[in-house]
Amino acid sequence: MPVISIANPKGGAGKSTTALVLGTTLAAHDATVTLLDCDPNRPIAGWARGGSSTAMKVLGDVGESGIVSAIDAERAARQFVLVDLEGTASRMVSRAIMRSDLVLIPMQASAVDAAQAARAVGLVQEEEQVVGRAIPFRVLFTRTSSAIPTRNEKMIIDELREAGIPVLTTHLNERAAYKSMFTYGQTLVELDPSLVNGLPAAKENAERLSGEIIELVSTLNRKAAA
Repeated sequence: MPVISIANPKGGAGKSTTALVLGTTLAAHDATVTLLDCDPNRPIAGWARGGSSTAMKVLGDVGESGIVSAIDAERAARQFVLVDLEGTASRMVSRAIMRSDLVLIPMQASAVDAAQAARAVGLVQEEEQVVGRAIPFRVLFTRTSSAIPTRNEKMIIDELREAGIPVLTTHLNERAAYKSMFTYGQTLVELDPSLVNGLPAAKENAERLSGEIIELVSTLNRKAAA
């Protein structure tokens, strides 16, 4: 089953939010999902103690020495394995990328984030040389406006595509509901719309993102099998 790592050596790029939104949305559609929280701050492990009824399994005690065996064990038992990686280039990050079927690289639409996303692409390419196979990756823009894209955003997207770096069509928009997931320890489905602004739009955004990821993984699987 697919292993999807969320990686970027820059902190604050939206890795944990991406992992949580994607994992809980997949689980809401009855997919079996394990999320490995490998961020030293363990934000998703903390979220999991909030009492959500999601069927998503969260592992927050996986260290560098156990990352490969944990990924392999969960891959054998679950439909999706998501790995929320720490914001640095480490041996754990390297090992997770090597085991991945897809690497998501979240970034905000800024020059600083673009430079760090390029570093993440470099990490993936280094691991490709080690394992002797292609490791698919996609850049995911986070915290973008759902209305009109900024000129800066358009420029960075164009530069990435000109450089041959694939970018997901769907962005993870700036939504209060995504922050509220951590605040209340709940999934988007569980959040109270009377307490959280823009919840329907956040759900729709999450559905589009998960749908694009599912289609991408299916396409990659077909290519691998051909």
